[in-house]
Order: sequence, then structure tokens, then C-alpha cells
Amino acid sequence: MSRQTMSFALPESMREYIDNRVAAGNYGNTSEYIRDLVRRDQEEQAKKRLRDLIEEGLASGPGRRRTKADEKELLAIARGEID
Repeated sequence: MSRQTMSFALPESMREYIDNRVAAGNYGNTSEYIRDLVRRDQEEQAKKRLRDLIEEGLASGPGRRRTKADEKELLAIARGEID
């Protein structure tokens, strides 16, 4: 895995907060803390996307039985044969 360095400015109060979290033993260092924040944000965005898809499905109307043609189309999409 390639690692890149990032630099950014934080207000002193945020820097102190991060330093305190690290000092308390919650994280090994500042980078671990930032990586954890990014992972949590990624998880939240994935949950939001799922909620949006569920809402879209519910709003699309009543369901219908899947046909053999539907199954063939879904398999073709899964295989990357069609978009």
C-alpha cells in the first residue's frame, strides 16, 4: 500500500484535542486518529448511500415478480457485459 503525506492546518484547540486523544492511549499517534476519522466517514457515507437506495426503491412503487429476462439482465450486468 502506497502512503502519501498530507499537510493541513488546524486550530490550536483541535490540535490539543487530538494530542489529548493520543496521550490518553486511544490512538498510537496523530496519523492513526486521522485514519480512524476517515474510515468512520467512509462507513457513514456507505450507510447513507444504502439508506438513499432503500428510499429510492420504496418510492419506486409496488414490487413485481422477477422474470427470467430480469435474471439474465442482472447476470449480464454482474459479469460486466452490459452497464
